[in-house]
Amino acid sequence: MEQKIYDSELRILEILWSGGELAAKDIAAAAKEVGWSKTTTYTVLKKCVDKGLVQRLDPGFLCRALVSREDVQRQETRELIERMYGGHADRLVASLLEGRALSSGEIDRLRKMVEELP
Repeated sequence: MEQKIYDSELRILEILWSGGELAAKDIAAAAKEVGWSKTTTYTVLKKCVDKGLVQRLDPGFLCRALVSREDVQRQETRELIERMYGGHADRLVASLLEGRALSSGEIDRLRKMVEELP
């Protein structure tokens, strides 16, 4: 999954991650809450299927996410690090921590994560 995932596709994935396997009509109903029409939802859903992000199961046009939230988060984070920080993850971390006091527990958890890196 090394392809760009657009915000609209992410919206469909969020609905599926929250609801599990859903019929397209149920996805459209959930997307309607954010102002999407049924046509818009079905168009974006088709793009997700074409990209291999979502599987469509017949009968009933049932859909399920083929990618996990964690995989998408990792991909998007890698892209952010490349685009905004020149590939330097430490610069991202420094930016996140800048001007923010960390508790001793947060520092301990960060230290443990760094120590456990391969």
